[in-house]
Amino acid sequence: MKIDLSPVDALLNDAIRRRCPAAQLEIRLNGKMIGSRAYGWLDPETRQQPTQRETQFDLASVTKLFVVTAFMTLVEAGVVALDQPVYTVLPAFTGLRPIQPYENPLQLGDLVQVTDAVGTIDASTITFRHLLTHTSGLPAWRPLFRQADATAARQMALSTFFSSPTGAHIVYSDIGLILIGLAVEQLTGSVLADAVQQRVTDPLGLHQTRYHPLGNASINQNNSAPTEFCQWRQRRIVGEVHDENAARLGGVAGHAGLFSTAIDVATFGQMFLDGGQPLLRPETVQEMTRLQAEDGDIRRGLGFALWSPDPEASGNPFSQRAFGHTGFTGTTLWIDPARELVVALLTNDVYYGRAGREIGALRVAVHRAVVEIIDRLLV
Repeated sequence: MKIDLSPVDALLNDAIRRRCPAAQLEIRLNGKMIGSRAYGWLDPETRQQPTQRETQFDLASVTKLFVVTAFMTLVEAGVVALDQPVYTVLPAFTGLRPIQPYENPLQLGDLVQVTDAVGTIDASTITFRHLLTHTSGLPAWRPLFRQADATAARQMALSTFFSSPTGAHIVYSDIGLILIGLAVEQLTGSVLADAVQQRVTDPLGLHQTRYHPLGNASINQNNSAPTEFCQWRQRRIVGEVHDENAARLGGVAGHAGLFSTAIDVATFGQMFLDGGQPLLRPETVQEMTRLQAEDGDIRRGLGFALWSPDPEASGNPFSQRAFGHTGFTGTTLWIDPARELVVALLTNDVYYGRAGREIGALRVAVHRAVVEIIDRLLV
């Protein structure tokens, strides 16, 4: 079936000209690829190196979905339970801790205050479900990268204060997913990169999806989409995790660090439409993608963001059954069961820095254009 994707091509080609140097798009309908594209350049200054379908992009927070999936395989195996306290796996995560503002990751020196509530939270009451739904009350972010080494950074995550009372708000927390990654390591006895490979990427045949541990000489930087010039590292980041905290953790973390292609990410997304096979049971997928927590227009499953009524939300153009995730570098995966549709859009929109970005509007525009094309087909 030949499908006219020219409206989507026009949007992404315009984005390449304006702000976003490189992109990949993979669209699957009813389990079949109906669009697979690469746009732009890995060297936007010279335009000598066109993006390929095999180019690897830093997934940023889309990494979280792979780590959560690895964790859910352990839940299915009876090794851990969703409502089990985190401290039973990570003993350092215990004790009374204050509620206080946390450091603003986008404006260093500023603080983010989530609540006027005061008091303390007993960390031993926090469960894995709290972490997976972002309702633990943990802060969104802490400057782990300022710690001396990976061991100190992990200790900072394990000992952090809270930003709100547990269950009172959805505070999307990198810290919570870093703890999920540490729990996967503890439960499997493997480093996180190996656990994700053994439990998720290898069984799905995702051979282009891997962590890039710092100092690994085998990493191919020549076909990796570059991200921004990092002020902390004082160099353009290519083939190395963009997220500073993940970098301090060695390039492998529960919240960021995976590199992949749109083809692989869409294959991963298709697994959820296929009832979880060959990784998960259908009832596990149902639990991950049902409404677990709601705070205004923010709706969360386990690991997944769910459809939001906010017209500026990346999943809004899809059906109300949709679920997905975004990544700070400019990546997105959304799955729409009502249409049997998977859309993976990977970009390096952060290439020119963190100010003045238009990735939110681009995601919505691309998703809306895809949905309009699909809906015309389904009439």
